[in-house]
Amino acid sequence: MRSPIDPFTPAVELAAAIRGKEVSPVEVAEMFLERMDALDPRLNAFCHRADDDVRKAAAEAADAVVRAGSPSSSAAQDLPPFLGVPLPVKDLVDVAGWPTTHGSAGADRRPATASEPVVRRFLDAGFVLLGKTTTSEFGTLPFTESPALGISRNPWDPDRTPGGSSSGAGVAVAAGMAPLAHAEDGGGSIRIPASCTGLVGLKPTRGLVTNEVIGVEGLATSGVVTRSVADTAAVLDVLARHDPGAWWSPPSPRRPFTAALRAELPAGLRIGVLTDSPIDGIAVDPACRAAVDATLRALESAGGHLVDTPLPLPPADELVGSFTTLWNLGGAGVPLADPDRVEPHNRVLRDAARAVDSWAYAEAVRGTQRLSRRVVEGFVAGFDLLVTPTTACLPPRVGALRAGTDEDPLAALRNSYALGVFTSLFNVTGQPAVSVPVHHDDATGLPVGVQLVAAPWREDLLLQAARVLELALPWAGRRPPVD
Repeated sequence: MRSPIDPFTPAVELAAAIRGKEVSPVEVAEMFLERMDALDPRLNAFCHRADDDVRKAAAEAADAVVRAGSPSSSAAQDLPPFLGVPLPVKDLVDVAGWPTTHGSAGADRRPATASEPVVRRFLDAGFVLLGKTTTSEFGTLPFTESPALGISRNPWDPDRTPGGSSSGAGVAVAAGMAPLAHAEDGGGSIRIPASCTGLVGLKPTRGLVTNEVIGVEGLATSGVVTRSVADTAAVLDVLARHDPGAWWSPPSPRRPFTAALRAELPAGLRIGVLTDSPIDGIAVDPACRAAVDATLRALESAGGHLVDTPLPLPPADELVGSFTTLWNLGGAGVPLADPDRVEPHNRVLRDAARAVDSWAYAEAVRGTQRLSRRVVEGFVAGFDLLVTPTTACLPPRVGALRAGTDEDPLAALRNSYALGVFTSLFNVTGQPAVSVPVHHDDATGLPVGVQLVAAPWREDLLLQAARVLELALPWAGRRPPVD
């Protein structure tokens, strides 16, 4: 496990070391493959490995660095920004030549014939695809304990979940098996594992990052989990590009997101707070409230001021009802070789989706859009930044969220509400939201994230605020006890 390369080096720094010829992409790839060999059998972050493909891509990247000549040459400066940096892909999107299981034992496992747009953007940026990471079946649960892919475990405490559904992504980065990882978020699946494993996870504004098709009526989007705000900003610059073939896509941003990190927080920043669960009956763990308290102190010290304006939350039954109607379609479009092997909870969701006629579905979509407008208009009028816990609980123990599923297949979904109660609302509104690991629970040794939410298209403000927190409440030195 000893290597001259620190496996916890941020991706931006690793890319700079490769361009500067301080380290070869081949050395980097071999180091991460060795860590995967050593750590993944007990943590289960990867569901597909293609080590020969990794080595070939790393060798090609090394050749490109050599051909570019001196690190100060114009050719070297024109190399892709992340040339030779390894990055795994969540097993919900297609990579040409690799199977996509969607976390399901019933999936068609024939290799994909083409890579999805988000994967092509990663390749254009020079990333070496490191394999595919575990996810719950169709991404419908915020943890991975499945017949198809097994149990993914938290590097901070393997008896606990790393969250999900981007479970393997969080595990891989937190344990130093990858410098960063692709993730997707339809109800919190970037932010929940980021909180559970001590990472940065930003869900972009709806439509900013496109894929082949719009996921779950625009609830879902792609992003990454990283160890640093700088990495998150730099990768967003790669992903947030105008896509003329997409159903909808904004123009490419006028300024790089990395530029936001050099700016001060705006004067007079209005900060709202939400610490009580939007759904009655869900208690918020004291450690999650402590993360919010620490965040508010840091932002106030940087010049922000708290406002008493409450977030105009929609009635919980309306929100859950509309969200569920859309969420039931999470597995739609997935090619299945054996539908009988789909997990029971997803069979129930599929049956429920089929029982809704097109008129009722259209009403649910319209209702969701109306709820979203109410929240976003109130948000913009009331404050610039909202601070909430990322989750209402610490990472649950493995198996705890499956309690009662033998009698009720949907019990796991309801048991998981405490993980997603603060995140899923902002998939409905489409607002950008980021989880940052500002707190560490002394009693359990577990990381605790806080969620920052901004108005649509204000990723720059989120990144500025996240950078303030990274400096005031540094987390870079925290590493799970895996080595």
